[in-house]
Amino acid sequence: MSSKIKEVFAEIKAQKRKALITYLVSGDPDSKTTLNIMHRMVEEGADIIELGIPFSDPMAEGVSIQRGHERALENGTSLNDSFDLVRKFRLTNNYTPIVFMGYMNTFESLGADLFMQQASESELDGILIVDMPPEESSDFSIAAKKANIDIIRLIAPTTSPSRAKKICSQCSGYVYYISVKGITGAGNMDSVDVQNKVGELRQHTDLPIAIGFGIKDAASASSVMGVADGIVAGSVFVDLIGEGDNIIDRVGAKTKELSEVLN
Repeated sequence: MSSKIKEVFAEIKAQKRKALITYLVSGDPDSKTTLNIMHRMVEEGADIIELGIPFSDPMAEGVSIQRGHERALENGTSLNDSFDLVRKFRLTNNYTPIVFMGYMNTFESLGADLFMQQASESELDGILIVDMPPEESSDFSIAAKKANIDIIRLIAPTTSPSRAKKICSQCSGYVYYISVKGITGAGNMDSVDVQNKVGELRQHTDLPIAIGFGIKDAASASSVMGVADGIVAGSVFVDLIGEGDNIIDRVGAKTKELSEVLN
């Protein structure tokens, strides 16, 4: 059974463009606004949305996204609230893939089977668990496969070739390549190094490769789009949300800017 993520990447490839994957934190600044932002992102060209699940210790995140998690937690946003958000989104959009991105403690709180049951009911398409190594993910991997939910995995610049090969073999949907050595939002991306590393990854997988962690604007997107199948932008959106001024229009404008470069 083909996944929605696979179908979307196939369409994008046929259109000779790159995927725009946008990230925001569920419940930041509140669930209603998150829902409105998701719809606006799609209107302005987002192909896939990664929804960050609020967590008290998001260790891979930079200051911007940490603050987004804090704002969402102050509102009491839970994993169940995030499933509700996807259900509401699906009332008018059943074609844009949604991926939950978060940390193992939150996902394990429901257990693999109950999590996947809720994921299926809400029409979630993928999960990306930042701190879940392949060796410790058998329950979630088996349950996800049964539910036709993709498991997206991260690969860093420091990941060894043998390790990268193993991660790719246990991944579906797309591979998320971290373009910088550090946390989300870091600004020290070396586009030549990214091109070399992504070239090496192609030897291990036929899956689409999306590049993230350093994409903030048209220039940074342009610098890596030649080797990527898609780019992921997150911190730039969470910063705009945190500024709290005309959020939806400003996020929409940034989405459009990135989308136009990838087209």
